[in-house]
Amino acid sequence: MPTRHIWNATPSSRRVAACAANARSPRCGCRVAIGSPRPRRPRHPDIIHTLPDTLRVDQLGFARTGGLHASALFDSDGRLLDLREDVGWHNALHKLIGTEFLADRVLLATCIVLVSGRVSFELVQKAALAGVPVLAAVGAPSSLAVDLARECGMTLLGFVRGGRFNVYCAQARARVSVDQV
Repeated sequence: MPTRHIWNATPSSRRVAACAANARSPRCGCRVAIGSPRPRRPRHPDIIHTLPDTLRVDQLGFARTGGLHASALFDSDGRLLDLREDVGWHNALHKLIGTEFLADRVLLATCIVLVSGRVSFELVQKAALAGVPVLAAVGAPSSLAVDLARECGMTLLGFVRGGRFNVYCAQARARVSVDQV
């Protein structure tokens, strides 16, 4: 199948293909080329450990209802840049990426995205399309999510809570050794 490139050089002119991954999509079978997130300054584990608490403090909808998922965008120093909530964790990530994309505010290739739930294959696809180099989750990733993140060169972190986390792929960006997590 032909490879389709998913965006042009400038953020405001990006066009997203119907399916997205650096692998065959199980839905449509096409192959979409996405660039591997460029290596950036590694994130210190102490920064990663602070992300869930920052997310929770700013997750106002969840505080009121107890029923909303969140996706948060952090800079490489752990500062919260944006947070979006929705009943579905996929929708929360859509809102986050869409807001940043439409505003041309942030180059996502320098950021960390933290989601409040599990990481599915589809969340890795969406983050990879946006050029996110580090996707972290309070919950577990699926095995397909790990496979796709590895293929895309994305750092995937799971169970980011309680001062610990698991690194599933691209460990160098998280600047950790096995005994630190």
